[in-house]
Amino acid sequence: MKMLRMTLDHVRLRDKMLLLYFLCVFTPVVLTNLIFYHVTSQNVKEQRMQDISRALEQIKIEFYREFEDAMEISSIFYTDHQLNEVLEETYPHPADYIAAYDSYLRHILNNTYSPAYHSVGGITIYTNNSTLLNSGGISFIDEGVRSLPWYTKISPGRQSKPIFVRTDDSTGEQMYPFSLIRRMNYFYSQNGREKILKIELRMSSIREIFNNLNLQGSLFLLNERGGIEYTTDPKVDINHKHVAYNTLNLPEDTMEFKTNYVLTSNLNGWSIVAAVSRDAVLYEMQESRNFVLLLTCVNMLLPTLIIIWITRSLNVRIHRILKHMKKVKNQHFELIRGTESRDEIGQLTGEFNRMTLKIKRLINDVYMADIQRKNLEIQRRHAQLNALHSQINPHFLFNALETIRMRSLMKHEDETARIIHNMARIFRNSLVWNKDRVTLREELELIRCFLEIQQYRFGERIQYEVQARSEDLDNLLPKMVALTLVENASIHGIEPLKHGGRIEIHFEHEEGQLILTVRDDGVGMSEEQVQRLYGYMQRQEEMGERIGLQNVIYRLKLYYGSRFELAIRSAPGDGTEIRIRIPADRE
Repeated sequence: MKMLRMTLDHVRLRDKMLLLYFLCVFTPVVLTNLIFYHVTSQNVKEQRMQDISRALEQIKIEFYREFEDAMEISSIFYTDHQLNEVLEETYPHPADYIAAYDSYLRHILNNTYSPAYHSVGGITIYTNNSTLLNSGGISFIDEGVRSLPWYTKISPGRQSKPIFVRTDDSTGEQMYPFSLIRRMNYFYSQNGREKILKIELRMSSIREIFNNLNLQGSLFLLNERGGIEYTTDPKVDINHKHVAYNTLNLPEDTMEFKTNYVLTSNLNGWSIVAAVSRDAVLYEMQESRNFVLLLTCVNMLLPTLIIIWITRSLNVRIHRILKHMKKVKNQHFELIRGTESRDEIGQLTGEFNRMTLKIKRLINDVYMADIQRKNLEIQRRHAQLNALHSQINPHFLFNALETIRMRSLMKHEDETARIIHNMARIFRNSLVWNKDRVTLREELELIRCFLEIQQYRFGERIQYEVQARSEDLDNLLPKMVALTLVENASIHGIEPLKHGGRIEIHFEHEEGQLILTVRDDGVGMSEEQVQRLYGYMQRQEEMGERIGLQNVIYRLKLYYGSRFELAIRSAPGDGTEIRIRIPADRE
């Protein structure tokens, strides 16, 4: 709770009012209406889906009733002993068959069953009894019949199951009608007669069942293999080819509803699928959404206007105080004019005016004294840097002059004139105090002068290599930092070795950083010495009389703070490598 209060203390008043508005007005209203809309829409959606499921179940039951009617008729024909005798009889003369047809066949084929079962479109009996006439619901089984697709699906033998298929009757129907076909082999045929019963369903009844007004989509009757046997979608042609339901390219927003035929003879595994557009299912949800949006707008309009009115009253006066505070910051001490109010903002205005008058009286005493103190601090820092330089120069100058003196005693040569010239350049550069940083080009000149002096002293015992790209020579670095590292490598690393050694100085530029690497193959340092040098980067005490690498670290901290990196790799007898990374800066 305390952290929350501290966080709110940093939020502007206008933003606090907005936060209050969103948390106490906007969010509750929106959430309430969203919950109301969600609950309402879910109820509407579930109710709509239940209606579609019930309509689909009704279609399933009515279609199955049509099928059962055909099955019942087929069972009557299948077990009719008198019908079997008429079909088995051999008629010597057509008049004999006509008499038998009029006495029984005409009655059962044309008059009895069709009025009772309105869904039956026609009944046909196929037989190979050549003494019957091919008319009045009786047809011969010839080669044309045997080549029909439905004939090949009838299984031979006794007690064969009926099949339910679509057959082409060439009546011009948009979709081939359904037919129930079965062999009439309930009675044994002494003459080897083949009898097939075909009951054709009336497609108008099927279309009436599937054209349910509660379903605003496409219906598909699928067989046990997933093939489409009937559909209300006119775009799907199932008369001339087998079409699987899973191959249809339905729209992405299609919702599917499915009901299956389970444990039913001949239709086991069949199913009815309704493909309905999501918009059609959720149409009533859209009306509910519009009502919720209207209610939300009405509930938010009045509170919003009131909060804007109150917020403007607060914000304008606070903004006026802030405007005058900025003027005070720029030493324009103007008072806030206007009628004083009694609320907290009015009290704050009065206190601000009194504070402004007091600051105006004290500004010359306190502010000017602070400016003088800061100038003295800057001068002290500059003097400290000069003092650091002076600590380095005597130490280096002593070593260089001692080298020249010893060499002059050993040899009487004019070669020392060149060394003295190099020494003069270094000495003259060290005396310039008003220039804290130098270019890499100037630092390299001093390094080469120093290394020539060292080679003059040690001869072939010391070798060196200096690498720097020409485009990096204008980068700035603190004065004599690189020279101090080279001096340490020469005096403390190479000089103790009898056989001498090598010094490598590399300057690199990488991603806005200038990298200085000084590497020697001298005596190296112990781990304790390396850690002690790292310790100078963490300490904050004054430099004092320390010189060498400690001096370099302290100066880098003064110039760059935490923006430089120092890496030391050294081991006894393995030489030393010092790498310094500083921000690249040009003149």
